[in-house]
Amino acid sequence: MTAVIEARNLSRWYGNVLGISDLNLEINQGITALLGPNGAGKSTFMKILTGQLKTNIGEARIFGEKVWNNRHIFRRLGFCPEDDAFYEDLSGFEFLAGLLSLYGFSSAECEQRARQALELVELTDVADRKVRSYSRGMRQRIKIAQAIAHDPEILILDEPLNGLDPLSKRRIIKLIKEFKNSGKTIVVSSHILPEVEALTSEIILIHQGKIIARGDIYFIRDLIDTHPHMIRVKSPQFRQLAQTLAGEDYVLKMAFEPVEQAVVFETHDRDRFFSRLNEIVLTSPVVIDEITSPDDNLQAVFDYLVGK
Repeated sequence: MTAVIEARNLSRWYGNVLGISDLNLEINQGITALLGPNGAGKSTFMKILTGQLKTNIGEARIFGEKVWNNRHIFRRLGFCPEDDAFYEDLSGFEFLAGLLSLYGFSSAECEQRARQALELVELTDVADRKVRSYSRGMRQRIKIAQAIAHDPEILILDEPLNGLDPLSKRRIIKLIKEFKNSGKTIVVSSHILPEVEALTSEIILIHQGKIIARGDIYFIRDLIDTHPHMIRVKSPQFRQLAQTLAGEDYVLKMAFEPVEQAVVFETHDRDRFFSRLNEIVLTSPVVIDEITSPDDNLQAVFDYLVGK
């Protein structure tokens, strides 16, 4: 059975800068996540799939057809780019209706599809406002709307959750899963592991333009469990908190930030660390103002895995 998306020996470089190198993969119906740090080659691969970049070596195929310079395949694709590209003086509705007209839909159908897409991403109330007035989250959602408005069979979503608040993220994740359940093929990129976990278990790890692993998300979790994690805790009682956790065998290092009233812990067992932290909060006067992680993206994990 032919895969929906095929990549054969794909290589693309920009002068002396390598985008992707000898990339081979097949993608079938469902949600597949490209996971990797910024600059890993995810966007380059997506631009090749959507016909925006020509490969230096190799070829990409969709439904068995070559992608490059094949305008017939583009109607079947929906693409949400990482970067903004708008006609700023158009309203959200005008922007979508104008793009839909390029697919040959009638005026009535353009209007219907534009309204439907705006409703799906919950922008109906700002449909008549100019795009230039949109917040970052609204701009992200209108990009998703233009990707889905023509009802494509394949969605290519480059960092689609960037700039969204937590509630909007949950709604868009739910929407993407609904597209998957309707039989569509979705390729989504991210450098944030929890976002990927919420979307799919089928992942492809990309680093420095190469695929270094492919499989289930739990495989990645096993790798990450071996990686020392940095967790920053902000608390008025940060010194007391550090003293309480200092004797735990899973706490490898601590670094104080007195001005910020924070302490940064390094641990190889996040589950035990957070379990103990919860106990401390519930049974002591320690107040936690903020918990953040410098390892919230995958750059540190990838650096660790490749031995940097």
